[in-house]
Amino acid sequence: MKYSNIPLAQTVTALCKEKGIKHIIISPGSRNAPLTISFTEDSYFKTYSIVDERCAAFFAMGIAQQLGKPTAVVCTSGSALLNYYPAIAEAFYSDIPLVVLSADRPSYRIDIGDGQTIRQDNVYARHILYTALLKQDIRGTELKLSGDGKNASKLTKDLSPIHLQNEIQQNNERELNKALNTAFEECGPVHINIPFEEPLYNKVEEQFVTPQNIVPETMEETYSKEALQPFMDIWNKAARKLVLVGVNAPDSIDMAYLEALAKDDSVIVFTETTSNINHSNFFPNIDKIIAPLEKLENPEAYFNKLKPEVLLTFGGMIISKKIKAFLRKNQPENHWHIDTKKAYNTYYCLSKHFKTSPNKFFNEFLQGIQPKLSDYLPYWLSVKASRSKAHKQYVTQIPFSDFKAYERILKTIPDNYQLQLSNSSTIRYAQLFQLNNTLKVFCNRGTSGIDGSTSTAVGAAVVSEEAVLFITGDLSFFYDSNALWNNYLKTNFRIILINNGGGGIFRILPGEKDSKNFDDYFETTHNLNAKGICDTYNIDYQSITTEEELFDEIPKFYEDKGRPALMEIFTPRKINDEVLLKYFTFLSKN
Repeated sequence: MKYSNIPLAQTVTALCKEKGIKHIIISPGSRNAPLTISFTEDSYFKTYSIVDERCAAFFAMGIAQQLGKPTAVVCTSGSALLNYYPAIAEAFYSDIPLVVLSADRPSYRIDIGDGQTIRQDNVYARHILYTALLKQDIRGTELKLSGDGKNASKLTKDLSPIHLQNEIQQNNERELNKALNTAFEECGPVHINIPFEEPLYNKVEEQFVTPQNIVPETMEETYSKEALQPFMDIWNKAARKLVLVGVNAPDSIDMAYLEALAKDDSVIVFTETTSNINHSNFFPNIDKIIAPLEKLENPEAYFNKLKPEVLLTFGGMIISKKIKAFLRKNQPENHWHIDTKKAYNTYYCLSKHFKTSPNKFFNEFLQGIQPKLSDYLPYWLSVKASRSKAHKQYVTQIPFSDFKAYERILKTIPDNYQLQLSNSSTIRYAQLFQLNNTLKVFCNRGTSGIDGSTSTAVGAAVVSEEAVLFITGDLSFFYDSNALWNNYLKTNFRIILINNGGGGIFRILPGEKDSKNFDDYFETTHNLNAKGICDTYNIDYQSITTEEELFDEIPKFYEDKGRPALMEIFTPRKINDEVLLKYFTFLSKN
């Protein structure tokens, strides 16, 4: 085994190994060569080469999303690490552990006109859990240190190079432990900036540093029955309790707790596509319940029937704008959020943050509550049933469109697939349909951007035990097409691309349509297709232009093709908004 001869490079890789950070995504460069050498020469690490740093970071995030453990990205100095920023922001808001290892020039090379140098210190300050600015090693008798030459000379008058290197080593070990432990303990992104002096490519046969590994301690608050009793009393008195679940990892909530909530007539549970929670008494299509109410003759009467006395939330970001608007206007007396880390005041009425996991909370809380007689759940279950019936009727009478395509796609996904969804129209359409309960569903909802959905799906597929289907819109797909530029696409990876010739969601939103300004700068219309991209990356390509083709071909799409496959479905650009808006009107009348 070979090692970089630079102590700092050995220290970084040794501590990553000690802490079990196995998956390392490397983008090519020279300044990061000491790290590349140390990671790739050690068989413990699973290393990946991704040229585009923006894609690399989302690829790494997809792996971390699946494993629930930190994944590291390694880049050279300069603008390379700026390309990580979109994924870092997503990881920050989605609580995904991502470790950024950025190589850097020595500080005396910064701001003197040297190539590939930027101010890398604290570059992610607003969206990072911890930044470790490591110190450069002394190389032999060389006394160039972080800082200007005068400060370096002053320091070395009092300390020998050996003593000074020992202090640098201790500082770097301390900072590395702090950063890596933060990624584990607080579940989010951290940045470690690592300055290297040339030469960069020299190797040695043995590791000569043994850094101290400080084991992270994950603390989680617990609540006694006495502490929970006031909240139990409020819950037991209330006749209308709403449980709202955001982004949630599959199989993370004990089914016994869900059953207890489902059996209580005074409780309704709203879930989303990304909640990964299923029960026949739950409400997985929130907008199908709320949006039609707005079109009724007396909507306020129905909103009052839905308004909860207690709102209990857990999970990540909520997709539905309708439920956000409803709860902000119809605020409950009590809003409690369960999360080990944070609680957003999304509805402007947050009154309690339980800093624990949902399972630990429910284990204690449900022991002290009793089901309450109420018409809250029975009434809204009847509404749900009528909406489902109307939904089926509507689908039979609409033309081929985005809505029709999603209905067929989502209905025919094979059991036990992992479903990755892009943002904008895709995730919002998915919210309207009843999904197969065996699916595991993911979407980048931290910042809700379209920029890295494909890369995240590719990374997730690399470590997923299930076959992965990625559904995306055209702008998101073409924006992130470099996601396919790697050697890690699995043969059971599938992409369905809905190509409606532009950003179709802007036709749904309020604003002037059918003008050149709208076409060019909002909807951004185009005539692109994915065939050339698929040819480039050896992906099986299929084009669908009619409803009949879609119905006939989609079952075959999941057959083994010996390589990844993409189905591009072309839908009419100008009728999708009309079909969707009429859908909610139709539901309100049935």
